[in-house]
Amino acid sequence: MVNAPLMPKATAVWLVENTALTFDQIADFCKLHVLEVKGIADGEVAQGIKGLDPVTTGQLAREEIERAEKNPNHRLKLLESKVRLPEPKRRRGPRYTPVSKRQDRPNAILWLLRNHPELKDSQVMRLVGTTKTTIESIKERTHWNAQNLTPMDPVTLGLCSQIDLDIEVQRSSKDRPAAVASGEGTTLLPADVTTGGYDEPFVPERKPREEPVDLETVFAKLGGSRKTQHDDE
Repeated sequence: MVNAPLMPKATAVWLVENTALTFDQIADFCKLHVLEVKGIADGEVAQGIKGLDPVTTGQLAREEIERAEKNPNHRLKLLESKVRLPEPKRRRGPRYTPVSKRQDRPNAILWLLRNHPELKDSQVMRLVGTTKTTIESIKERTHWNAQNLTPMDPVTLGLCSQIDLDIEVQRSSKDRPAAVASGEGTTLLPADVTTGGYDEPFVPERKPREEPVDLETVFAKLGGSRKTQHDDE
């Protein structure tokens, strides 16, 4: 956490007007940019802001200022507050929605259910500040105004930010079980298929091998007989 004084710009205005501290010292103490402090001195920045005395508010000791005025390299140290306030607890539950935008929530819920069905009811509740009963009634079309509902982007309606929506969608994708890899899964097709080639490598067609002709069989079928070499002589 950055240890900065209360109301940094107002404190810087007071230090510029009431001390001989350098711009670097004031910028370091107030956690501002040096050019911003220079702009305060020139009257270009923080116009209309009333200076806040860090000494009377218990944030800086007078002796600390005098020490820094004598030594330009000295860095001012913020006094620790004697009163420690407890850190505010984060309020858990549905997001608060202004009264003027509550009538748009059913339309936003319908949009989320159609465009991001992977979202859980609890995530929809966080995004638009609704209840589980309302979500169920819109799912089952038992909502009192179901006939007139129109899907509308909750970001456009101002019910949530695009960052919040992206975070919830990312969470739901992480919760999905990873797809099991198997040999029967989808694989890339070979280049010859994607480029319109043959399904199988081209092999030249071969003529069937001719069997030797048996003349005895041929003449037998024709009703004749084969003359022998002795008969010819």
